[in-house]
Amino acid sequence: MSEILVGTCAWTDRALVGSGWYPPGRRDAEGRLRHYAERFPVVEVDSAYYALPSARNSRLWAERTPEGFVFDVKAFSLLTGHPTRAAVMPDGLPADPRDPKVLDAVWARFTEGIEPLRAAGRLGGVLFQLPPWFRPGRRAGAFLRECAERTAGWPVSVEFRHPGWWRPEWAGATRALLTRYGMAAVAVDMTQTLPSSIPPVTAVTSPRLSVVRFHGRSPAWGSGSKEDRFRHDYHDGELAEWVPRLRDMAGRAERLHVLFNNCCGAAAVRAAEAMQRLLARPDPAPAAETTRTVR
Repeated sequence: MSEILVGTCAWTDRALVGSGWYPPGRRDAEGRLRHYAERFPVVEVDSAYYALPSARNSRLWAERTPEGFVFDVKAFSLLTGHPTRAAVMPDGLPADPRDPKVLDAVWARFTEGIEPLRAAGRLGGVLFQLPPWFRPGRRAGAFLRECAERTAGWPVSVEFRHPGWWRPEWAGATRALLTRYGMAAVAVDMTQTLPSSIPPVTAVTSPRLSVVRFHGRSPAWGSGSKEDRFRHDYHDGELAEWVPRLRDMAGRAERLHVLFNNCCGAAAVRAAEAMQRLLARPDPAPAAETTRTVR
């Protein structure tokens, strides 16, 4: 079985910092990261979605974490087709992804920003979280092909927010498309009560990397504040449902990243700690063999 790395989708989230999880004396930028990295082997850099990452920060992150610790970097919003504020664009460029020069410049800046992580062997993956309006089809296929060309050699994962990608009529084509480009399909855990809910499909489409992101099971996923959307405390029973699925996925990829995005207070770190405990238990092999996830 390959390595299973468990962590969270942020370590500087305001709600986490204010929760008291970080002890006194370790609440500055360096102290927080060192404290986190003593407890988990992976973290997602979600701030890179809101503003382009800097090479300086990437170097500091690599220096402040132990050997083997890795960062999954969330792709900048302009690169995934999301609305982007003009204030975070480099060099006064317009936030227009249709302009080839703008797109080239942003890709160059993003690449430069994560290069210290890649050079230090600390780049766990780059996550392309695609918007709900990104539907299956020819244009989407062309977009993913361009992403594959620009990220050649990087470990890349893709999370779809439109449920059509994993409906029976498209699921096979989705797996084939991601496999063709060596991109890892992101499996998700979220509420299944909404029309926009993404089913918990555990397709493994890259031999290099597999990713699962736990968003919580709030029925306010498509509405309300950020706290409403992500407010969910996982209990052990909900997490235990995933243990055989995670072990199955880990058997089909070199590395599995399990990341908790229910970032409301300390809920994500507590869930990650609980998942680590569950995965550390001996594997009940016969039971795991009878619990198979449809792929």
